[in-house]
Amino acid sequence: MKLIFKVFFLFITSGLFAQIQEKVDFIRAEAVIKPIVKEKAIEGIVTYEFNALNDVSYIFLDAHDMEFTSVLLNHKKIDFLNTKSKLSIKHSFKKGKKYFITLKYKVFPKQTVYFVGWDTNSDMLNIDAQIWTQGQGKYTSYWLPSFDDMTEKVEFDINIEFDKDYTVISNGKLLEKQEKENTNLWVYSMDKPMSSYLVAFAIGNYKYVEEKSKSGIPLKLYYSPKDSLFVEPTYRYSKEIFNFLEKEIGVSYPWLNYKQIPVHDFLYAGMENTGTTIFSDSYVIDSVSFIDKNYVTINAHELAHQWFGNLITEKNGNSHWLHEGFATYYSYLAEKKLFGEEHYYWKLYDSAKAIDEAQVNEKGESLLNPKASSLTFYEKGAWALHMLREKVGDTLFKKGITSYLNKYQYKNVEVDDFIEEMELASGQKLTDFKGKWLVEKTFPFEEVKKHLTTKSEAIKVLNFIEEEVVIASSSYIHKEKIIKSYWDKTSSPELKSRIIQDYYKFLSPDFLKEALETSNLKIRRAVAKSTVKVSKELQAPFESLLSDKSYITQENALFALWSSFPEKRNQYLNATSNLIGFSNKNIRLLWLTLAIVTPEYNSLNTGIYYKELVGYTSPKFSVDTRISAFQFLNQTIGLNTASLTNLIIASNHHSWQFKKFARNLLAKLIEDEDYKQRIKLQLKELKTDNFRYIEELVSK
Repeated sequence: MKLIFKVFFLFITSGLFAQIQEKVDFIRAEAVIKPIVKEKAIEGIVTYEFNALNDVSYIFLDAHDMEFTSVLLNHKKIDFLNTKSKLSIKHSFKKGKKYFITLKYKVFPKQTVYFVGWDTNSDMLNIDAQIWTQGQGKYTSYWLPSFDDMTEKVEFDINIEFDKDYTVISNGKLLEKQEKENTNLWVYSMDKPMSSYLVAFAIGNYKYVEEKSKSGIPLKLYYSPKDSLFVEPTYRYSKEIFNFLEKEIGVSYPWLNYKQIPVHDFLYAGMENTGTTIFSDSYVIDSVSFIDKNYVTINAHELAHQWFGNLITEKNGNSHWLHEGFATYYSYLAEKKLFGEEHYYWKLYDSAKAIDEAQVNEKGESLLNPKASSLTFYEKGAWALHMLREKVGDTLFKKGITSYLNKYQYKNVEVDDFIEEMELASGQKLTDFKGKWLVEKTFPFEEVKKHLTTKSEAIKVLNFIEEEVVIASSSYIHKEKIIKSYWDKTSSPELKSRIIQDYYKFLSPDFLKEALETSNLKIRRAVAKSTVKVSKELQAPFESLLSDKSYITQENALFALWSSFPEKRNQYLNATSNLIGFSNKNIRLLWLTLAIVTPEYNSLNTGIYYKELVGYTSPKFSVDTRISAFQFLNQTIGLNTASLTNLIIASNHHSWQFKKFARNLLAKLIEDEDYKQRIKLQLKELKTDNFRYIEELVSK
């Protein structure tokens, strides 16, 4: 490569790159990927087919920290410039001609590809270990030379070679699995273009159940073999959600199939990779968990993205609402179909309250602000669509959505493109709507609250109670009479649970006893969550909560009873000794903590309980489990050497939320001189320079 070529490239700005890139159209990519576990690396070969739309002298691909051993243009070696973030090629590309560029590379991804659960110092493969990607926005270029720009849409065919004992999943249809001596090559093919950030793969020990939608689309629901009993509650209503959205949206599902894959320690709840949703395995649940925490909302949200975000994609951040607001709104509609109108309007009610609370704290935001919060894009966006539908009516709203999707399928859009289609479909000018719901920072909370009272009798009643109880200056007894008058008139469990939640301090033991006599789990859960101190007259009915099929109820009831009746602590601990709770082991962690700090309870086993609690801080367990274990240890017994080591290791975790938690807790512990010295000692024992952040903290 000539020096003049290198120097010339150094002076080309990123803005000029973007302008030049518009003169070529990348059509198809075929990649062969090989993850290297011991090195946490990716080796790959990718060939791109592209057309020159005009004469152009340079092309580039986004490629972060990659080592290229070969770059071929139409099967011939060509000079290239490899910077920290881009691969650039200088050549005289002629208008109307087709070209092929083949890149052979290796990369050690700093993000986007996550090797979870592997012991890279061992020759033994961990059957529960996984590799998965999360390329949201523009990060696929950390493992595959591709395009950070969402407007470059390509048909990606991904082939992945890995150990034969593992299942490999990627976008598209599995054409074949080529068996080799120790590995398999999984050949996946797409037939439509998509943005690079939606390319994904997951590798792990998986099986799946397959269903088919009414329209014949294969639905593959993946699970770990150890979770076989959780498949039904986890994926409950998956096919119903798919069938509903396809009918409601009015445009056929645009991809070859749909796959859902749970992974360990995912960074978010879920990610809508094209035809291949990856989601957190914290949503892998049993039937008891379903009432408290389930996958339904995430399931519907990520599926809706297959149309809104994947089929049509934003041009820039100013239009991000077209992804998240739409996915949130359609997930709410799916829940409305499954659980009824009252459920839907309560979802909107909670959403409005959250937006208003942020607004009160001077965080009101326009939906067109590319730096707006998730709350704005998701919830305010859903509200905008709900009110637009109210304005134009169901028929014309659906007509506009269908027209919008058909016109811009496999293309990129801006907000005005959507507004224009809705205006054409409805025959109405939407200038005022856009100004009020999309441009304005404020959220008309009083207006939406009034709107909800016309839709839901239960929400109307809650507002009446709020008005009467707030203005009543009389005693708690009188306030309870007001509440009781409404309580007796409603049959809504949701309303009753909210009455308890909002007005618990005004409620007498007799009122709460009546609430506990119901068999409705939501109402009983509301009492359990609201009660800190259990009165003697409520002791017996409260004890019945320990048997409810709700892990939140059981957890809150155990703590409240243990706190309120010291003389019966042994009895409560014995009654709950076999309870585990959610996948994050919420009840078991609480139980261990209470057993440890109850001197009279099985004192000979205290060391065993402490060891088990410490064990849950290790990397073998989920982030949620580890956080709770660290918190319990810190708030009660304290951290020993093993848990301190696990906390230090957690300070470099791939999940930024967990990393932040670990670093904050370490910073707090270091304020204590004893902890500070112990942490220093553990840093020396770890014998690595990967913990500079913590080393700097302890050196202050």
